[in-house]
Amino acid sequence: MRVGIIQSCYIPWRGYFDFIRGVDLFILFDDVQYPQGRSWRNRNRVKTASGAPWLTVPVPRGAHTLAIDRVAIHAADRDWRETHLAVLEEAFRGAPHGADARSLWRDGVADGDGMLSTLNERLTRAICAYLGIDTRIEQARPYGAVGAATDRLISLLGKVGATTYVSGPSARDYLDEAQFRRNGIRLEYKSYDYAPYPQPWGPFVGEVSVLDLIANVGPAARDHLPSRSPNAVAVP
Repeated sequence: MRVGIIQSCYIPWRGYFDFIRGVDLFILFDDVQYPQGRSWRNRNRVKTASGAPWLTVPVPRGAHTLAIDRVAIHAADRDWRETHLAVLEEAFRGAPHGADARSLWRDGVADGDGMLSTLNERLTRAICAYLGIDTRIEQARPYGAVGAATDRLISLLGKVGATTYVSGPSARDYLDEAQFRRNGIRLEYKSYDYAPYPQPWGPFVGEVSVLDLIANVGPAARDHLPSRSPNAVAVP
């Protein structure tokens, strides 16, 4: 079984959904510490006529002392949804499928979650459904994986019966590949290599939310997901 494990993100870019599409089980690794400083966990960008502004879900000071799935959305900042919707309306005004992108976002935030991880998961599931991705998605916490770094991943992979682990490419800097060999788990590093798609307002910008792709090409977005390069196999 092919398994991918990544922390949840707010309205992620298309590479995130290509990653989910390429595995049998996708685990939201949200029982680990929330990162200190700026993070994709609670923000992303969309392209507008005036640039690519950040859309940030507010979290309290000290969030980095908690696990990601224990981080609440800052209750004192109640207007962030209106702000994000206004930016999305500007970004997708005139886009052929802008209504689809706005509806996905609006439906995802409609329940007014208090927890960031829950919000991220619901938006991710809704976008996967639109893109025709039927990969099973689960949270890491119920599995009770132990240890840190590679030890924790190996523990989690063992609990779900993984035969292949697909990792983000930046993990090359810290994964202990020998542990995958010892445990008989194939290790691949995801390739993120994408062609541009039709996009207004100047040069193409790829590092934006997948909602931009959906707004511009609609259901055909699924055809723009696969990376043009294969994954790199580190442990056969």
